[in-house]
Amino acid sequence: MSEYNQTDSLDPSADFESALDTEQTEIKSNITITESAQGYLADLLSKQDTDGIGVRIFVEHPGTPRAECCMAYNQPGEEDNADLRFDYENFSAFIEASSVPYLEDAVIDYNKDRFGGQLTFRAPNSKVPKVGADASVEERINYILQSEINPGLAAHGGMVDLLELIDEEGVGLTAVLKFGGGCQGCSAVDMTLRQGVEVQLKQQIPELTQVIDETDHTRTENAYYK
Repeated sequence: MSEYNQTDSLDPSADFESALDTEQTEIKSNITITESAQGYLADLLSKQDTDGIGVRIFVEHPGTPRAECCMAYNQPGEEDNADLRFDYENFSAFIEASSVPYLEDAVIDYNKDRFGGQLTFRAPNSKVPKVGADASVEERINYILQSEINPGLAAHGGMVDLLELIDEEGVGLTAVLKFGGGCQGCSAVDMTLRQGVEVQLKQQIPELTQVIDETDHTRTENAYYK
């Protein structure tokens, strides 16, 4: 089964309820797989001729504008001990633990039509940045970009996203960013980067040693300042 990706029609989100039970925290999810979707998936899995095959549900690039909700076959033994497991009548679904908070209120449904039908995956919280005490540097950067920096850049029709983190010996941790919208090709983008974005990121994430821009600024058709 190739991964089921439906980013545009997925409104990316499973409930991350934490309950402290003396020594351990229990993670729960409120993701919903409707009866029609259960029937469709059970039929699809039965055709794989593999006993115990299930589905694995996860989010790629969670908490960012690039978030994609995915579903893939889960061969017996491929599940992780940290996965949340849901047992349905004819199959089991495994939710990647790190994806749980981004799948809050997610709904997987199957709607029949004259052409057969369509499986839909609506997850309204998959693009919402979420950080906790154990959040990674990447998650923290994305949180700051999406919740604090991009709302300001949006006034000029701009945005900035994290492309990658590079940990280079002798240099340290580098955040590689890409600007878009009104910030791409803008004559003031260097000032925005050095006096705004970089300062804010370094103040809140002391592990970060440098911030670089890999945007193609030769494209100026949408630039706020030419």
